Amino acid sequence: MTVTQRILIVVTNIGEFDRVGYRTGLWLSELTHFWDVLEAAGYSMDIVSPGGGPVPIDPESLIVTEMGAAFGLKGGVHRRYKDRAFMNLLRDTRPVSAIDPSFYDAIYLTGGHGVMFDFASSRALTALIGSFLDAGKLVAAVCHGPSGLLDVQLADGRYLVDGRNVTGFSWREEVTAKRDDAVPFSLEDELQKRGGRYSMSALPFVSHIVEDGLLITGQNPASAHGVGQAVVRRLGQGIRS
Repeated sequence: MTVTQRILIVVTNIGEFDRVGYRTGLWLSELTHFWDVLEAAGYSMDIVSPGGGPVPIDPESLIVTEMGAAFGLKGGVHRRYKDRAFMNLLRDTRPVSAIDPSFYDAIYLTGGHGVMFDFASSRALTALIGSFLDAGKLVAAVCHGPSGLLDVQLADGRYLVDGRNVTGFSWREEVTAKRDDAVPFSLEDELQKRGGRYSMSALPFVSHIVEDGLLITGQNPASAHGVGQAVVRRLGQGIRS
């Protein structure tokens, strides 16, 4: 049985970098901005993670930065962070290996630097994304979330992103955020190595959404709201690959 009007959201379990002492985790606005859009459109959502269990929050996603209020505790982000019931959803998530994709209309991969460590190495997540594609369902990702797409392969052996228009957190943005010496790889480069036709906004940290068939990607935290809107629009129109 297929249950409609439900979206699967994937978040990280990783709370720190390997090589440096920086804390990391889920970039909270990339969850809340998407959630607000989908909830307003009448969708229900479940949150899961590669390993299951608690979800760390990147501490820098809880402050207003020089890059604008959209990145910190303003508006919807602050309201969700204060909401005990909402934040409890991150206390004990189910693992992706326990998920039946037939219960969902789409999958959304959030970002935060933590996903570069567990999304990119999770075979269970790679298989789950493949199941959504095989069923003709939407796959969406924002910021560093496309790390989870890197090793997804189609039935003919080609990488999912090969020949597709994609985006994700740019190397210019890594340098600006001063994480270029801490990340395990350049997401921009890895998407291109797998044949992705990568594009980015003219200015860093400006919303940039790319749609290609069943795949929707957003470049940075400012893109989460737009990714949500694209998912709602595509689901409302009926998905066409």
